[in-house]
Amino acid sequence: MKALLFFVIGVFAGAYAVHVYDQREWGAPASTDPIRDTVESKRQEWHLTSDDIRADLDRTGQVFREKAAVAGGKIADVRIAAVIKAKFVLDRDLSARDIAVGVDDGSVTLSGTAPSNESIGRAAALALDTDGVRNVTARLTVQPRD
Repeated sequence: MKALLFFVIGVFAGAYAVHVYDQREWGAPASTDPIRDTVESKRQEWHLTSDDIRADLDRTGQVFREKAAVAGGKIADVRIAAVIKAKFVLDRDLSARDIAVGVDDGSVTLSGTAPSNESIGRAAALALDTDGVRNVTARLTVQPRD
């Protein structure tokens, strides 16, 4: 079971790294408006460009999009935990090995150790910024790194 969990975490971390790599043109300056870029990419992904909307309105008179739901609560909980762990892996200040992530119906519990109070806040913020998370309880203690 642990091997499967680490595999899933690795897949998410790898996919996120590829996504970041693909979004950035190396050597070019970073975008000045990342929110606008994110919204624009979502519009493309969900087929909400002007041409798509015009085609829908001409065809049916309305625009309808449905976000795919994850089947079953437990699958969603496993996905949430894997995404949070992947975020911890990619964060320099946090150790994914030192923080356990438990998820029950969208309620996240973080337990273990972090190097500082700021790191505890960062871990909670990363968890809260994950789709499907309803709330976060951080039961982390401060243990400075050697």
